[in-house]
Amino acid sequence: MRIVALIPAHQEQDSIGRTVEALLKQDRLPDQAVVIVDNCTDATYERAIQAAQGHPAVVVVRTPANSHRKPGALNWAWNRYCQDADLLVTLDADTSLPPHAVSDWEREFESDPCLAGSSSKFTMPAVGGGGGNLLVRLQRAEFARWTMTGLRRGWTSVLAGTACAIRNSVLNAVAERPDRVGPWSYRSDVEDFELTYRIRELGYRCHVSRTVRAYTDAMPTVRALWGQRMKWQTGTCLDLLRFGFNPLTFLDWRQQAAGMVAALVRVTWLTFLLTALALGALHLTLIWLLPTAAFIANDTRQSLLVPHRDKWDVLMAVVLVPQEMFAWLRAGWFLASWWQVLNGQTKDRWALQYRAELQRG
Repeated sequence: MRIVALIPAHQEQDSIGRTVEALLKQDRLPDQAVVIVDNCTDATYERAIQAAQGHPAVVVVRTPANSHRKPGALNWAWNRYCQDADLLVTLDADTSLPPHAVSDWEREFESDPCLAGSSSKFTMPAVGGGGGNLLVRLQRAEFARWTMTGLRRGWTSVLAGTACAIRNSVLNAVAERPDRVGPWSYRSDVEDFELTYRIRELGYRCHVSRTVRAYTDAMPTVRALWGQRMKWQTGTCLDLLRFGFNPLTFLDWRQQAAGMVAALVRVTWLTFLLTALALGALHLTLIWLLPTAAFIANDTRQSLLVPHRDKWDVLMAVVLVPQEMFAWLRAGWFLASWWQVLNGQTKDRWALQYRAELQRG
């Protein structure tokens, strides 16, 4: 197979070096790796060149007047560098792959002609220093749940743009659609979800790799996390409304319904609790502890699935409070995103995510 890796980078001077260096340590090097420096005003270009160290397989380029953000950078590079590729690896500029990743992906696609795309099991590096950053640990736990769900099902509706591999003949088929100039759509704020839907719409299968894990940066603050997740959730809502309800979107609509129910249940529970307290009608009984015990048992079981876990990941689940706070935060961006969508609010959500990602520095 001829394998080409695309790494779109916007203001990633602090992480691009690690990403390129990890790619050059692959036991099966890509035949070509293209770092796409997109509308950067920092030192991303210079640090990418420095990390490449003149390696002939690495090309570092700047996009010419791209106004379509990450999808535009990917389409431009795909049209210019990937026409003779068999397999395409896309990788965020803040993401590192273990040395066996590319070779494992190559074996997956060679052994399964029906496989169109393979997503990595993405997570964050291990958190040191005692309990470490609580918010990072919560994101690791969340991503672990997503990974295990995809592995149990045997397929996925999202080839995570964080790091994935896609058969290029399938990308060519998607690119033939009249609504785009390459595989990635400019109408979607979640280009990886939209692309995966188009691939599955053509009858192909996508899954989560059982062996390829990718390590990406977490959002270090609640404000940064909120900006990132509002873009993800709002973009998903808009795409689902555009796709409609069909067999390919059934599970995604069910997940949206479950998220809405979970958010409304929490809001309703808090309303009744505060009302009962105000009226002096709140009486605690042992039965109140049963749901709490069930939540703790479930969160503890889930914590054992977190990669590179330590005692703090398990303790965080046992005490319940951090997970519950994260659930309230998730309910917040879930309700806020649907409110914006149904009220027709338009925002530059790419700009919001870029600002969120800059806070990682």
